[in-house]
Amino acid sequence: MMTKLKTRWQRLCKRWQQRWARPYLRSHHPQFDRLFPRGTKIERIATGFQFTEGPVWRPVDHTLLFSDIPANCIYQLDANQTVTVFRSPSGHSNGLTCDRHGRLIACEHGPRRVTRTELDGTITVLADSFDGKPLNSPNDVVVAADGAIYFTDPPYGISPQQQQQPAQGVYRIAPDGQIRQVVGDFDRPNGLAFSPDGRQLYIDDSARRHVRVFEVQADGSLTGDRLFADLAVPQPGVPDGMKLDQAGNLFCTGPGGIWVFDPTGLHLGTIGLPEQPANCAWGDRDYCTLYITACTSLYRIRCSQPGWVP
Repeated sequence: MMTKLKTRWQRLCKRWQQRWARPYLRSHHPQFDRLFPRGTKIERIATGFQFTEGPVWRPVDHTLLFSDIPANCIYQLDANQTVTVFRSPSGHSNGLTCDRHGRLIACEHGPRRVTRTELDGTITVLADSFDGKPLNSPNDVVVAADGAIYFTDPPYGISPQQQQQPAQGVYRIAPDGQIRQVVGDFDRPNGLAFSPDGRQLYIDDSARRHVRVFEVQADGSLTGDRLFADLAVPQPGVPDGMKLDQAGNLFCTGPGGIWVFDPTGLHLGTIGLPEQPANCAWGDRDYCTLYITACTSLYRIRCSQPGWVP
């Protein structure tokens, strides 16, 4: 009997130690715990920034790029965890991504445009207007398998007097350069991410504090949207940047940390952080590290499942 009691006590102690060793992993479902290796922890790897956003991993040189919007700068984190300036001024860039050729795509608040940095370093303007009027303030961006670029355009970077677009839209830049609005009924469209098969596009609305999912049609249009997740809770924070892993789990910044949902929209748990996160991106050679931009700092956490990088 004593042996059994001792064994049981040891198990309880182990569970207690594991729970308090990872207090930032707030599980709502057993599946959440399997998303992280044993012993994983949140690491703050850089700090002292003004407001970080838009992380993107560049496999060509194994570096992470991220924006500091107020500082008007894009920073680069190398393999030695050294942070250097990649570009300044950056047009007060926000969301960043890379296309199939490794070229940087950036949403720039200042000049209200989406740009591409060519391999020789020159900058090409992909979009700065729609229907003859300036865009609002391009926020976040993703690239589809066919090379089309989707971006959100809330008015966060401008004053009400500057807004000329009648809607806070979501836009698609076709491979031939043609731009069209694919959704126009958001209040504050923000983060967006493709499902691993590319057939669905998740877009969150920061003002309404929820995530919607759309069906991507052959011509690039978006149809059949439905509410995927509701993040409206009493705590401060809104859905912002998001990414999916290869299993289709959605990692979305929200109140108190990174909210994780399974493909059905079930809230599995939350990765808590010392600062409110704004965006995240998969990185490292195996894409099992989630890099997180949060206010003044850059964090990372190792995951068991590789991230999905289109």
